[in-house]
Amino acid sequence: MVLVGCGATPNNTEKDTAAAEVDPNGVIEAGISYALSGSFDPMIASGAVTVSANWHVFEGLVDLDPVTKKPYAALAAEMPTKVDDTTFEVDLREGATFQNGDPVTAEDVVYSYERVLNPESGSLFTTYIDFIDTVTAVDEDTVQITTDFPFSLTNDRLGIVKIVPKALVEADPEAFGTNPVGSGPYSLTSAVPEDKLVFERADTYNGPRPALAAGMNWNLLSDAAARVTAMSSGTIQAMEDVPYIDVDTLASASDVESVQSFGLLFMMFNTKAAPFDDPRVRQAFFYALDMDKIIETGMLGNATAATSFLPEDYENYNEASTVYEYDVDKAKDLLKDAGVSDLSITLLTTDTGWVKEVAPLIKESLDAIGVDVTLDIGQSAAAYAKVDSGDYTVMVAPGDPSVFGSDPDLLMNWWYGENVWTKTRTNWADSPEYAELKGLLDSAVQTEGEEQQKTWNEAFDLISEQAVLYPLFHRKLPTAWSSEELVGFKPVPTTGLSFLDVGVAAG
Repeated sequence: MVLVGCGATPNNTEKDTAAAEVDPNGVIEAGISYALSGSFDPMIASGAVTVSANWHVFEGLVDLDPVTKKPYAALAAEMPTKVDDTTFEVDLREGATFQNGDPVTAEDVVYSYERVLNPESGSLFTTYIDFIDTVTAVDEDTVQITTDFPFSLTNDRLGIVKIVPKALVEADPEAFGTNPVGSGPYSLTSAVPEDKLVFERADTYNGPRPALAAGMNWNLLSDAAARVTAMSSGTIQAMEDVPYIDVDTLASASDVESVQSFGLLFMMFNTKAAPFDDPRVRQAFFYALDMDKIIETGMLGNATAATSFLPEDYENYNEASTVYEYDVDKAKDLLKDAGVSDLSITLLTTDTGWVKEVAPLIKESLDAIGVDVTLDIGQSAAAYAKVDSGDYTVMVAPGDPSVFGSDPDLLMNWWYGENVWTKTRTNWADSPEYAELKGLLDSAVQTEGEEQQKTWNEAFDLISEQAVLYPLFHRKLPTAWSSEELVGFKPVPTTGLSFLDVGVAAG
């Protein structure tokens, strides 16, 4: 037997140093920008607040570090052992218990995987682990995982499934979604919408990332001004989603870092609605955009224009064959070649704060190539209701599935898998180009190294050329914190805050 590659592990030296510098009775105060909604049950949790809360409450067998996005053994005693190309064995951490004191067993692991794998479960994550064939208990603390084919990203995906106590979930699934119990370093003791989430150190935890604080209060401050005031006054020690306009002001008294994220603003077309069934028209819209102005004026410089599906600092980045540099003449020529003139559209966008800042600039660019644009800015739910009813032609919206994982296959399949995006939102699923893309994605995950990267590069090229749903830019995420009050804190390259290996400074 051999180990499946190398997985990142938390730095023990840094952890020991941090533990010596923190107040074990300290409580972390954080400012959260998103509203609390939905269940904490990790099988269905997809909200910004619930997902980041679950980083602290639950564990997968192998988890991705929220900061580095590298896999490490979490509930597993060590990284999975590879028996053969499609078989892995995982030993559970000795003495691991849930926060109610019950031991974590192989039966709990099997149950956790089987319920997510069940296509009738309603889980968003079923497709991300559908390479798994079976999960079986070898003994009380060992499981065997078999896959349908050699899958190169196994370690990156196992953490999609968080391990839950079978008995509690089966007894009352709805109650479990409100009062979750995991094997992680913190237990959630209270969650009040429009107020805060309260966590306490889980004394039952014996894993690699013990809680360094006695507890945490996540103050739900959706109003940006309220978050900035709380940070400036010292009421909170860290805040996510610093408004771009307040970065310099907060930086004078706090630590502020803008981290490049995968999070993007995309433009999406209904390919059933002429003339957007023609890729030349879709391309024209991208060439028309003055991205320098959009980023500098609308985002105050806190974004990077897309040169591929992935941001340039991602490990698997490769510049796409089609890069949409600002070219008004080319945009006009493409429209002319497609036989399009006097085009009028309603541009659908969400009312996310920074999206509202760039929407008028996008309209301005499109107006300049002779497209008559009417903006329709609405709440996300209302905007997607129009999309899902087919009542739209062009949409601009934000998205960031990297909170669930950062491998290219997961990120591409979020929008280009056999799902609602391709089947009803872009209506692209029946095209030969989509069939080609699906073949590339299916092939890539069964290879490794240069061959895998080459196949992904072909997928990046096809996505860029077709421009059915494609990023305009990848945004930077400003986070503020006090290094005088928090030890070991680092901003994450996605939505949320992580306080794993973070404590309140002593003294």
